[in-house]
Amino acid sequence: MKTAGSIIPNTLDWTGAWNGRVASGDSMPYEVRRGDMSTRLISEITAGRLPFINMPFREELETSLEAYTPWLQSFRHMLLLGIGGSALGARALQKAFYPQQDRPEHAGRSLWIADNVDADTLDAWFELLPPEKTIVVVISKSGGTIETLSQYFLARQWLRESLGDAWKKHVMVITDVAKGYLRQEADVLGLASLPVPDHLGGRYSVLSAVGMVPAAFLDMDWKALLRGALAVGAPLYAPGAGVKTLETHPAWKLAVWNRTLMERGYTQLIFFSYIPLWAQFGFWFTQLWAESLGKEGKGSMPLPAVGVTDQHSTQQMFLDGPRDKACLLLSSPSLSKGRQFGPDLPEEWAYLRGAHFGDLLQAEGLGTQMALYKAGTPIVEMCMGSTGEEAAGRLMALLGIATVLTGWLLDINPLDQPAVELGKRLANARLGASGYDEESADMEAFLARVPEQQEF
Repeated sequence: MKTAGSIIPNTLDWTGAWNGRVASGDSMPYEVRRGDMSTRLISEITAGRLPFINMPFREELETSLEAYTPWLQSFRHMLLLGIGGSALGARALQKAFYPQQDRPEHAGRSLWIADNVDADTLDAWFELLPPEKTIVVVISKSGGTIETLSQYFLARQWLRESLGDAWKKHVMVITDVAKGYLRQEADVLGLASLPVPDHLGGRYSVLSAVGMVPAAFLDMDWKALLRGALAVGAPLYAPGAGVKTLETHPAWKLAVWNRTLMERGYTQLIFFSYIPLWAQFGFWFTQLWAESLGKEGKGSMPLPAVGVTDQHSTQQMFLDGPRDKACLLLSSPSLSKGRQFGPDLPEEWAYLRGAHFGDLLQAEGLGTQMALYKAGTPIVEMCMGSTGEEAAGRLMALLGIATVLTGWLLDINPLDQPAVELGKRLANARLGASGYDEESADMEAFLARVPEQQEF
């Protein structure tokens, strides 16, 4: 039982993990690889190729961001231009730790995230945001992401029309430290900038300047996010780390579990959040998992779900559809209990008298967990002892490390995204960019197909 002042730990509950078509013994073909995996992990961290784990950039980031924070917070609005990993982490943190922006009568700072080619919304921001009170943050590791650059060109024009030469004081660039168009733009024009460290892909970058700049703007405890993440990864590269360390690490256990699930035909992984303000972490995880592992016909499809909302939509499929789904269920016993029901409820609902509104969420989460288990769904509960920034950092690090290890167990590279590039090349060809002769020919052939259409 929790006592006054005690700390509730973050835990993974494996009680329902080996359910349905999987048993713990099925994992042995992957467990025996832990020696090679441990050696590889330490080697990759030491070589700087997994910087999201040991954060060699942390000291420089903290120094730079502390200096920039008063300037960032002098603005009323931040317009963040970025897509994919340049936006999903920031949105998850905003929804989790700055929910007041979505509530009535909000009068504080506001973060607006432009993560799509949405002309109507971009026009609305340019029409309604006061340029003199707005900081535009442009995020692209490569410095050449066409969606983000297009937004930047229009935002630059919008600021310049209102502020003249002072527009440069309303822009921050987060990009590669040495190369790419945005790095050149920042250096030539003297724009404020922070680097995206080498070997840090977008989906692994939330705990760098990519996510910490908007976190600092919204006055989150961003240092606690970093501390939490480092605490999870540190044992893996500490002096003396080795096979035994990896064997007992929760990220390794998650990786082995998921690899075993895939071998047994579980092709979908539900991320079911029963922490309402953390619902967007499911969408952040979706990109992390899908873009890292969906290669060579391998991987499993992540499905973000929100408790209790999706109990009234997709849960029918989860419980009574194809038996191809496993589940990560996110919960916390420390959520606000909310208002208490009075004694005047109708007799039919008398059992709610004296209960709190938050009790309903806990009961619904337990009900879903048990229903999934009874349906034969392998399920691991990620129970967060608290829902502060440090806990969020721990969760993000755990899932990031587990994703890398799962990719290695699949014998694929979890750090690249080769298939995504084809769509980008074809889009550039359609827009008339040079150097895409093969893609242009393919595009012409695709558009020359005889249409088979039907009105409705």
